[in-house]
Amino acid sequence: MIQAAPASTTAIAESASAKSLLRFITCGSVDDGKSTLIGRLLYDTKLIFDDQLSALEKDSKKYGTTGPAIDLALLVDGLEAEREQGITIDVAYRYFATANRTFIVADTPGHEQFTRNMATGASTAGLAVILVDARKGVLTQTRRHSFICSLLGIRHIVVAINKIDLVDYSHVAFAEIEEEYRDFAEQLGFESITPIPISALTGANVSEPSDLMPWYSGPTLLEHLEQVDVDTDLTERPFRFPVQWVNRPNLNFRGFSGTLATGRVKPGDEVVVSSSGKTSKVVKIVTMDGDLDEAEAGDSVTLTLADEVDIARGDVLAPVGDRPDVANQFSAKLIWMEEDRLFPGRSYLLKLATKTVPATVTALKHKIDVNTLEELAAKTLALNEIAEVNIETGTAIAFDSYAENRDTGAFILIDRETNATAGAGMIMHGLRRATNIHRPRHHGRPRGALPHQAAEARDPLVHGAVGLGQVHHRRPRRAEARGSRPAHHAARRRQRPSRPQQGPRLHRRRPRGEHPPRGRGGQALRRGGHARDLLLHLAVRGRARAGAQPRGRGRVSSRCSSTPRSRSASHATRRGSTSARSPARSRTSRASPRPTRLRRRRRFTS
Repeated sequence: MIQAAPASTTAIAESASAKSLLRFITCGSVDDGKSTLIGRLLYDTKLIFDDQLSALEKDSKKYGTTGPAIDLALLVDGLEAEREQGITIDVAYRYFATANRTFIVADTPGHEQFTRNMATGASTAGLAVILVDARKGVLTQTRRHSFICSLLGIRHIVVAINKIDLVDYSHVAFAEIEEEYRDFAEQLGFESITPIPISALTGANVSEPSDLMPWYSGPTLLEHLEQVDVDTDLTERPFRFPVQWVNRPNLNFRGFSGTLATGRVKPGDEVVVSSSGKTSKVVKIVTMDGDLDEAEAGDSVTLTLADEVDIARGDVLAPVGDRPDVANQFSAKLIWMEEDRLFPGRSYLLKLATKTVPATVTALKHKIDVNTLEELAAKTLALNEIAEVNIETGTAIAFDSYAENRDTGAFILIDRETNATAGAGMIMHGLRRATNIHRPRHHGRPRGALPHQAAEARDPLVHGAVGLGQVHHRRPRRAEARGSRPAHHAARRRQRPSRPQQGPRLHRRRPRGEHPPRGRGGQALRRGGHARDLLLHLAVRGRARAGAQPRGRGRVSSRCSSTPRSRSASHATRRGSTSARSPARSRTSRASPRPTRLRRRRRFTS
């Protein structure tokens, strides 16, 4: 019989602020015992009170799945639909504490349909407890959850092999599951994998060791959670302050409110607005309880600056010497969370920290098979599938890679019509072509350029000034890029006279030698454009009708003449037949250069 918790729980809660905090999740496939395990942890840490115990006994008779015993899973599964179906649907957060540490645990669903909820719970966790049913072994959903944990930066894994009592506490079953999981997780980059055999229903190896498993000499689950070293010290990372609100209560005060994502800041520190490159100094750190001498990661404060700098919601304040990347294109890993498929080219809203901008998935590089971790070609992305994509935003945004900073490296895609979360992504790196944004230079490189592109940004052949303090990529001309044709040949091609427009008639086959006018670069002229080229062509054609040769560029071939000619005569002229030549100019006569012919062009229909 489960007994109520003693009154000493209040004393444990009061001393929790002085202890280290560990955030972790429980995940795995359906019916692996995740909710039951959290209920067991709450009971073993004496956090079940008399009124909760009474309500739990009544609910167990109505919804319980453990017979006459109390169903501890109902402590977490509070939704009516969850209790009726016996599954977890939404993420449930619970707090508990021991004498050595405090914990916030997220109970995530195991059903494949609710994988998106699992990703939400894992986004803030530093450790994952992955449950595996000892009877079933490693399943597809176990692999999927493990892969999502690796994508979200979780580096410490506990493989809790649950329901070990249903296989008679078999060491063989435990060893087989451990070997299978380690083989799969070898490519995921986890720092530690700790397998522990447990029985959440009976409490074996949860908080107390079990005599029924003499072959296991490792720690219990609770002992491991108290001792594991998870590096979550955000204060040692570079200072990042996403501005959430411009605080302007009156004419005499203007501050910028938000929560420090990482790092620390104090009055007198020089900061830079990542998007514009403007710098200033922190004057005060204002809170409701008074000014602070220093603020660190997790503190919600208002910063006042020495200068009047243009800062809006979504801007990121950072140290002058360690700014985040600013670009409008980047590569990311994306978890798709919507029923409708993802098609590259559709427009969504991208929310990163406090910034919301229009965004488009420009390319779907490949999707990843969660069973084999192979990269597969794909044109669309379905629910719960994971892929590597390229994303372009409407305006440049400040970001870090997810491996360096979770808060400024994670984003979500929002459906414009339904306002539902369509996908969650982790930024890998900015794209090289994302430097083609018109931003002022700062610290010797364009504001949107990546650190390794500073030298290229100063190359005048690549970046030509287009305005005051602005840079712009110029694509090298064909002659410069190839280097195999003289530049003056390319210039002569661009100066060739174009041919006249034939009017609005459609689907008419053009006579021989009759083509639509073309401008520089070989593109067909639009109506009303390139008047200079059109007039030049008319002048050349008029001289050809009068029997005179055009000036400047050489002679016009017979194909440009408006007089109809037979194919044989034209062919004889091109081949140099003596019947078409004058007697004074034989095949061996080279007194004057051979007439230059315009290059034959494709036929067009207007």
